[in-house]
Amino acid sequence: MFRLDNYIAIVTGASRGIGQGIVENLAEAGAHVVCVSRSFEAVKSVASELKSKGFKASFAACDIADFKAAADLVQSIVKDLGKIDILVNNAGITRDTLLMRMSEEDWDTVINTNLKGAFNTTKAVTRPMMRQRHGRIINISSVVGLTGNAGQTNYAASKAGLIGFTKATARELASRGITVNCIAPGFIETDMTAGLKPEIKEAMIAQIPLRRIGNSKDIATMVQFLASDAAGYITGQTYAVDGGMTM
Repeated sequence: MFRLDNYIAIVTGASRGIGQGIVENLAEAGAHVVCVSRSFEAVKSVASELKSKGFKASFAACDIADFKAAADLVQSIVKDLGKIDILVNNAGITRDTLLMRMSEEDWDTVINTNLKGAFNTTKAVTRPMMRQRHGRIINISSVVGLTGNAGQTNYAASKAGLIGFTKATARELASRGITVNCIAPGFIETDMTAGLKPEIKEAMIAQIPLRRIGNSKDIATMVQFLASDAAGYITGQTYAVDGGMTM
């Protein structure tokens, strides 16, 4: 296991699914995880469960699409915990429909959370990380950002945007010892996929060379590696964790 003792990590979208898996993994590796979500009760529950197991965790309710709210959150964490070592931009939403039916609100809501939200939090952590000359920023994109998907023009655009954002910020921050990388999950077992009909799941699995749907641990393990000292010479990269689907 790649240890993260004495590291402070912020994970957005931490209340369920992939985000919850990420905070659990980082906490088990020794990091103090700050669990962030729009839902106060849900993210409080995740942090409380981690603390009950003896891990270091705290929580904050924040809409990261709000520029000032994201900045205030980071400032508060630095004040309380002294630093920020790891930022995982995982928060994401969908508003799926065909482009011809998509409303401006559906477009803006997805872009504001998935892409602008990552901008907001990344900009906020940049100065603290630059001062300490160390940091790990990890953006959670999607294979949809690599391949596109009908009915998800807003989501695909936001996730493809994260890949470009990763490369540009990696170039800007590399000289200060800050790495920026991206993970593009494939089909992952979540609340959404759990409710799919068996025939739909079978069709999904047929597209995956490893013949299984991934789980949050598959993503969390890659996050843990990229957050660790072992990944200190890796930056600006996008890793598809998808069972070979996009090879």
